[in-house]
Amino acid sequence: MNSEVLFLGGFLLFILIILALDLGLAKKKSEAISMKQAGLMSFLVVSLSLCFYVILITYGHLLHGIDSMEKLQTLIAKHNHPVKVIPGNLEISIELYNHNLGLEYLTGYIVEYALSVDNIFVMILIFSAFGVVQKNYHRVLFWGVLGAIVMRFIFIFLGAALIERFSWIMYVFGAFLVFTGIRMFLEKDSEEKIDTQNHPVVKFANKYFKVHNHFVGDKFWVVINGVRKMTPLFLVLIIIELTDLIFAVDSIPAIFSVTKDPYVVFFSNIFAIIGLRSMFFMLAGVIDKFRFLKVGLSVLLTFIGAKMLLHHQLEEFGFTTTHSLLVIVGILGLSILFSLLLPEKVKERTLHYDSNDDDNLHRN
Repeated sequence: MNSEVLFLGGFLLFILIILALDLGLAKKKSEAISMKQAGLMSFLVVSLSLCFYVILITYGHLLHGIDSMEKLQTLIAKHNHPVKVIPGNLEISIELYNHNLGLEYLTGYIVEYALSVDNIFVMILIFSAFGVVQKNYHRVLFWGVLGAIVMRFIFIFLGAALIERFSWIMYVFGAFLVFTGIRMFLEKDSEEKIDTQNHPVVKFANKYFKVHNHFVGDKFWVVINGVRKMTPLFLVLIIIELTDLIFAVDSIPAIFSVTKDPYVVFFSNIFAIIGLRSMFFMLAGVIDKFRFLKVGLSVLLTFIGAKMLLHHQLEEFGFTTTHSLLVIVGILGLSILFSLLLPEKVKERTLHYDSNDDDNLHRN
């Protein structure tokens, strides 16, 4: 247990350093993020994520303090790792275990990173619908990512406890992901709209809190005539957090199909989340060009759900983590390739905001 605490503590410290860089913790005021800045930060975060993969394949056994063949076999059985130990050779067996642990992390990271793209679609829609100016995106995403990390931590370890206690939950997760994947495919061409006046968060906030009707720079709260009020920007933050919560219901079960080790699920999830902000600024202007990406994500979710439903049969067939990784990369690669080869005709954009106006009216 001490080794787990030390490993997790070191990881969280590592994440705090990345957050200071990636989210601009030292910035005193929000600034619009350029494509170049977003690209450099994305490169940095992905590079660090890959470095962590190297750490896992080298020192992954230290995560659970594996120091004997008995403990290694216990953990392999507990987390259902597709690893066959070499009797009498602990060193080689640990190498096999670490290699598989790294592959599970990398596969989970790619799955979560890919599913985050769908989250970006919705965030762009939210920002546009509420008229948030570009230079305030950074502040909302900063706090949104921090909130997402806390929520994912709770979800992941709660989910792991439930799976360990009730193994049949994996079938529930699998069926849900297949349903979600099919629904996403059927709704791929439907236009999502946000009714800002009748949004549940807006209605709830207006009923129980004091809400200011105008944006006030990048402030979440403002005092007017001695009364403390939340601004529309804070409402947007709440909606972003709730959106991530909804997406977590899809993405976390998806990663549990790759590995049942809650620490590996957490590592892959958090690395993908901290890269979400920079990926948002990179894709915000070009995301419409990937017309088949939602099709790819729907196929991805369906595949993962089917894998959870048929995991025993696939294990007998010899389907490994490497095979899962290849299938997932193949699905995403083909969806991007077809998007580039068969671009959609340009449509006129109907959403518009004035980037020079800090006082856009809230639509409520």
